[in-house]
Amino acid sequence: MCGIFGVINFNGKEIDIGKVEKARDSMSHRGPDDYGIYSSSFSHSSIHSSIVLAHRRLSIIDLSPSGHQPMSTGDGRFTILFNGEI
Repeated sequence: MCGIFGVINFNGKEIDIGKVEKARDSMSHRGPDDYGIYSSSFSHSSIHSSIVLAHRRLSIIDLSPSGHQPMSTGDGRFTILFNGEI
C-alpha cells in the first residue's frame, strides 16, 4: 500500500516543505519504489491558503515511470494523488 500525506494551511502562512518531506520519508516502508511532492498557494477573496501533498509509491502492477505521483494534467490545472489503479 502506498503512503499519502498532506497539509492544508488556511491562515496565510507558508508550509515548511522540509517537514513535509521528512513526514513523507518516514513512510518509506509503505512505498519504497518512488516518491513525489506537490505544493501550491492560492488566494480567494481575502483568504490566502497553501497546500502540500506528498506520496510514497509501492509499484506492484505498473512498474513504469508513468505511475509517478502526484499526477498533473498537461496544463497543470488539476493534480491528483491516490492509492489504486485507473
